[in-house]
Amino acid sequence: MNYDLAMMALEGLTRSPLRASVVNGEMIIEAEPDAFKHLARLCLLLGGENVGGADGFELQQGVHVHGTPVKLRLTVD
Repeated sequence: MNYDLAMMALEGLTRSPLRASVVNGEMIIEAEPDAFKHLARLCLLLGGENVGGADGFELQQGVHVHGTPVKLRLTVD
């Protein structure tokens, strides 16, 4: 994973944070459009071919998200 690109996306989420919650067993992520762009960048980095051993990371509560902590993890079938 490109560390610098991931850090830029996380820094973007500090300016436009996500709000994640679980309602009736369903994860709901609410955010402004810019936050979804940064989240998409993180997901693309995780899904890339050159992940480099990092299989996931956690968006920190109160920093990147407000509400339920969100963990992004790469799974390989």
